[in-house]
Amino acid sequence: MVAADLPIGDRIRHYRGGRRQDAVAGLVGISPDYLSQIERGLKVPSLPILYALAQELGVPTAALLSEQPPAEAETTDTAEAAVGRALLGYGPALSAPPVSAAALRDRVEAAWQSWQTAGDRFTRAAETLPGLVADTEHAVRAARAGADQAERRAVLRAAADLYCLLRSYLRRTGRVDLATLAADRAMRAAEDADDPLRIAAAQWNLGHVLLAAGQPGEAEALALRAAEQVSAARVAEADRKAMGGALQLVAVVAAARRRRWWEARERLREHAAPAARAVSDSSNVAWTVFGPTNVALHAVSIEMEAGETGEALHTADAIDTSGLPSLEREFTFGLEVAACHSQRRDDAAALLSLLGLEAMAPEDLARTPLARQLVLTVIRRARAMHARQAEQLALRIGLV
Repeated sequence: MVAADLPIGDRIRHYRGGRRQDAVAGLVGISPDYLSQIERGLKVPSLPILYALAQELGVPTAALLSEQPPAEAETTDTAEAAVGRALLGYGPALSAPPVSAAALRDRVEAAWQSWQTAGDRFTRAAETLPGLVADTEHAVRAARAGADQAERRAVLRAAADLYCLLRSYLRRTGRVDLATLAADRAMRAAEDADDPLRIAAAQWNLGHVLLAAGQPGEAEALALRAAEQVSAARVAEADRKAMGGALQLVAVVAAARRRRWWEARERLREHAAPAARAVSDSSNVAWTVFGPTNVALHAVSIEMEAGETGEALHTADAIDTSGLPSLEREFTFGLEVAACHSQRRDDAAALLSLLGLEAMAPEDLARTPLARQLVLTVIRRARAMHARQAEQLALRIGLV
């Protein structure tokens, strides 16, 4: 079995196995150089050549085609589907007693802690989120119909926090549609709770949904408007600065996605960095991981996206991520370092970074498109020893 998104050239290389490239090419009637270009993704084989390759490799022609499975063929018993059903109201009966706000708060905080720190966070989320979403939805309905205003606000605060977690989970699992719904639910809950900090956090989450949906202009406008609003909110000064800084980082990413590198650098330097100096890395306000280290990591991101890989790696060398409260953010940083090495064609360093990421968060490595692309690049381009190691890594993360 190979992954549905594995390119044709890598499928041919996989099924060729240990057979010599020149031997297979000769039997098919093409040059070894042409077969090499096909396997490296530089050439697309014609249908007759594809058929001949399939015959020689002993596999159906369809096995060499790289096509995503149709959406209607997806099963409905996945964790993502279970979360979606809970989000859309398939929860406990209306007559069932709701979970208390205090119990919800503890469960949501535990879920957030697991999501940000566990190497197997997707597996854990799949086990806990469907039931937690269902219980939260039920508790929100009951609280809104009840007379206890303090309990109602506490339930809504817990719900806003959970919906923000759902946004992150659903985006990472490819459900941007449901992530948008979760971000909207977070906003509604935060507004109903009349909680300025959570309203800002919901806008931060919505900004990330817009970035994932390819709308950086809208994300930037939302983030800057929200940053201005939270600067005047009646919340603790440290929380206000941290939340405002986190929103500025959304605007930084948006500017970089629009290839406005100097604007992204200036916003990072003039707005996000001063806010970060007022908070610590461990504060993690509204689970945004905002702090001095996260600001430094965004500096690396800008240079990587701008193609300034030397500057990105130089900046990365000075960053100590041991104090970050989020393994997810540390993983993203490591992946960007691997991408910089790959852009510089240093495949040994890229492979070393990828193996380190596998040890840190294997589920993230298997699910992240950029990580899968980098593994394939090492297989195609690196020296034989490193290519073999990358092939084993591809097996472990489900690429082949």
